[in-house]
Amino acid sequence: MKKTLTGIASALLLAGMAAPAIADDVKVGILLGFTGPIESLTPDMAAAAELALKEASDSGKFMGGKTISSARGDSTCTDSAAATAAAERLISAENVVAIMGADCSGVTTAVANNVAVPNGVTMVSPSATSPALSTIEDNGFFFRTSPSDARQGQVLADILKARDISEVAVTYTNNDYGKGLADSFAAAFEAAGGKVAMTAAHEDGKADYSAEVGALSASGAPELAVFGYVDQGGRGIIQASLDSGAFERFIFADGMVGDSLIENVDGDLAGSFGTLPGSDSDGAAKFTELANAAGAKGDGPFTGEAYDAAALLVLAMQAGNSTDRKSIAENVMAVANAPGEKIYPGELAKALEILAGGGEVDYEGATNVLFSDVGEAAGSYKELEIKGGKFETMKIH
Repeated sequence: MKKTLTGIASALLLAGMAAPAIADDVKVGILLGFTGPIESLTPDMAAAAELALKEASDSGKFMGGKTISSARGDSTCTDSAAATAAAERLISAENVVAIMGADCSGVTTAVANNVAVPNGVTMVSPSATSPALSTIEDNGFFFRTSPSDARQGQVLADILKARDISEVAVTYTNNDYGKGLADSFAAAFEAAGGKVAMTAAHEDGKADYSAEVGALSASGAPELAVFGYVDQGGRGIIQASLDSGAFERFIFADGMVGDSLIENVDGDLAGSFGTLPGSDSDGAAKFTELANAAGAKGDGPFTGEAYDAAALLVLAMQAGNSTDRKSIAENVMAVANAPGEKIYPGELAKALEILAGGGEVDYEGATNVLFSDVGEAAGSYKELEIKGGKFETMKIH
């Protein structure tokens, strides 16, 4: 049979005709920072997204029996030119119908503005959190399953108030994510009566952060909030702080949460705490079980959001009975919110069957998906603290 099909294809090409597609496969782009400041997090994020694609593909119920697979691209998290080039390759060379990603806010904005929106390609980011993304001119093609840092800043401020912390210094990675979060947190913390003694940006990729730490320490603040990246400058700031004795406890946001922080910092981080999107819902528990069984880290940072982002793209295609890029964009909101039957991780086959029969679904997923009118998650946050050499969930906000 293989030789016969090859012969047919050759004959058609010789006759100047296009050969029919042998594989009826739909491709979704996975655009994440496989290199760069969050490279320790992205393998599990990608695996979670691909878990949703495989679940739909293996069900035999996707688009009348079509298969769906992924094509990966490296956003680098910080290099907008590299990220846009990777997105262009996914769209033009790999012919992806949609993109799960990107990850960090700056590259996500660049890809949306320069590649995805102009080409009419839907993006669902699992982790881009800058408040500025709420108002980009996306023509309905950009969504995110992670909540905005406008909310994370408020949650962090509330946690500090509950812990009787009244004064902090803040350092942030010098990009859209870091600046947006620092501004959001400072406004919320000061409104609650707190004092931000100093706010200073830091650059990623430096070998020595002793000067930055010295300036932050000179502010007199007893606590340091680090809004950076787990595999880059944020970790460098913490190491320099511990080495000099400038600060002993740290306040983190989502970009700093990851096992690699604990593994690679030389010193005691016990008592340091922070926030990460997530919940203790039934959907989160189901996803963790599903992901762990497949060899992915079910409770890792942004893994639930990545699974949900890919699942929403799958269900949007099924709802419109089309892999047309515009149709996908038009159906994301319809499957994300009520009305419809609630769908949880591991139930994509059920959802696909309902949609194929003309029914409606309300995708809850791993992260209690509920989109605002601009297509972003309201979201909940875990309050995490380092205890016994690992991050432990203290409370859900």
